[in-house]
Order: sequence, then structure tokens, then C-alpha cells
Amino acid sequence: MSKLGNLGARLHRGEISYDFIGKRKIWYGVSILITITAIVGLAVRGLNMGIDFQGGAVFTTSKTSVSVNQAETYAAQASGHEAVVQKLGTGGLRIQIAGMDTAKSDATKTALAKDMKMDPESINADLVGPSWGDEIANKAWEGLAIFMVLVVIYLAIAFEWRMAVAALVALIHDITITTGIYALVGFEVTPGTVIGLLTILGYSLYDTVVVFDSLKEQTKDITKQTRFTYSDIANHSINGTLVRSVNTTVVALLPVAGLLFIGGGFLGAGTLNDISLSLFVGLAAGAYSSIFIATPLVADLKEAEPQMKALKKRVLAKRAQAAAEDEMAEARVGGPEGSDDAAPAVVGPRNQSAPRNRGGRGRPSGKRR
Repeated sequence: MSKLGNLGARLHRGEISYDFIGKRKIWYGVSILITITAIVGLAVRGLNMGIDFQGGAVFTTSKTSVSVNQAETYAAQASGHEAVVQKLGTGGLRIQIAGMDTAKSDATKTALAKDMKMDPESINADLVGPSWGDEIANKAWEGLAIFMVLVVIYLAIAFEWRMAVAALVALIHDITITTGIYALVGFEVTPGTVIGLLTILGYSLYDTVVVFDSLKEQTKDITKQTRFTYSDIANHSINGTLVRSVNTTVVALLPVAGLLFIGGGFLGAGTLNDISLSLFVGLAAGAYSSIFIATPLVADLKEAEPQMKALKKRVLAKRAQAAAEDEMAEARVGGPEGSDDAAPAVVGPRNQSAPRNRGGRGRPSGKRR
């Protein structure tokens, strides 16, 4: 068995574990800090909405020696608006200009062809009206809202409302971080970005449900025992599925990283960035939230219940009693250090051997006095 597989088996059996629940305040603090950073990025920089959302024109050229910076300058001079230019894998350019109607699009196309010393027929122009962009944006918000409602309803039925609330908080956490990264990086938001967001929400939900399913199974009749609190079992559930979560996350991130860093970075396929960035950030955030946010939050909500409070009180009392009995046992034997001063009195010589049983008829060595 591999080392990672052996580690997973030991975690599942409870032989080793990491106290995720006990350190939940640290994870909450980290998540709050990341979320605040994302919100500040959204407030200060905002999202770079694509043509599909705000309307405008997209000009695609054939292979050209004109650089991206030169094309941005030419497009700004021709249209009077700031342009976003991307180098395509074919050697051409994709020039995106927002806030442009059909009449101005034709004039801009002619001016671009002249500045770039190209035939106007070699430049393809696609125009998107602002009403279409508004409709796309509204559909995206509607789809996201419907998804969230269905998630809460399903989890409330399959598990319980506390798990539904925890999963919803984790999903909002993932969306906020992903959109904040988009604002900070400045990548264009397109319909592909929305598809990526919905995809990572599904993945994050899957990872969370795996932990919740283990937690639900292990907490059956939890109040009938006095060995573990709800947090103890929740921590065991996380540890038991930890290696599985890490493996699935790494396997999912590898091809997405290829799209983002190789396809979008080295090969210059800029159209891959809009969906690959949302997938990459969202998959990582989803794995984090299912372990460090959703399950600890469920433990907090559950232990606020009166019966769980009573169970925790009984468990802690039993552990305190066991610890006291251990201390008393150590004191009777000779204390934790085994010092001679605390040893009980012994009748007979001090170097006398302990009684031995020989053939069932053993007698103490030495005579009683």
C-alpha cells in the first residue's frame, strides 16, 4: 500500500487525526480575511464585464504583426473607447470595444484596417446590443439563485437544515472568493465564467456532501453514548474523508491548470482564461470550504442544541473522572515519577523479589514475618 493510501486508512480508522474542529476559529479568521480582500477588490476594481454582458463590438483580425499595445492604441483612437485586445493562437488579434452601435462599428472597422494596414475584409466584426447583455446577466443571476434554492431544499431534506445552512455559507464563500480574484486579476467575465462558477459550485457541494454523509452516519444515536461529543465525531468525519478530498481536488485541478497556465498563458489562447480561472480558483476554494468551513459550522450549530450541550457535559465529566482515577492510580503505584518516597510500605527485605507462580504451586520467595 502506498504511503498516501496508508495514511488515508489510518485517518479513516481514527488511529491518527488532526483537530480541524478544535482550530475552527483559525479557519474562520482566514476565511474572513480572504473574503474581505475579495470584497475590497470588487469594490475598488470591479469586474471586467465582457461584451456579452455590457454590449459592444468584437473585431477579430487575421494574422498580423501589430502588437497588442499598438492595437489598443489604434482601437482607442478609432472608437473613442478603451479597448481590450488579446493575441490569438492563429496570430490574429481579438479587439473588444464596449458601448458601440452598428454605425460606429463600421467606421471603427475601417479606421482599424487603415491603421493596421490590413484589408477591411480581413477583419470580422461582431456586434452585441446592450439589451442582449442585460438579458444574459439577468439569466445568470436567475440561474444562480435557483441553484442555491434547490441546494438548500435538497440538503434540508436529505440531511437537516443546519447542514443546508452550512453548505449555503460555504457556497457563498466560494463565489465571493472567485469573483474577488476575477476583480483583482482583471480577467474578462463572459458566459464561460458563469458556466465555470456553476461548475465549481456543483463540485464544492459534492465534496461537502461526502463529509456530511459520513457525519450523518456516525452520529446516529449519538446521545446514547458518553465517549464522544458531536465535534469529536465531526472531526473524525473530516479526517476519514480527507485523503479522498485531497485526491479528487488535485486530479480535478491538474487539467484545469493546463488550460489556465499552458493554454491561456504559453499558447496565448485568451478565450480559455475566462472559464479556466473560475474553475481553478473555485475548485481550490470548494475543497477548502468543505473541510474548514462547512463541517466546523455544522458542529457549532449542532452543539448549540440543548441535547448536544448535555451530551458534551456528560462526556467531559466522564473524561475528567477517568483522568482523576488515573492520577489516583499513579499515586498508589508511586506517583508519575515512580519515586521511592511515595512507594507503599513493603513487609520484608526491600530487595525481595515479587511473588512468582511456578507450576501453579508457586509460593512467595521469602518468609512472612
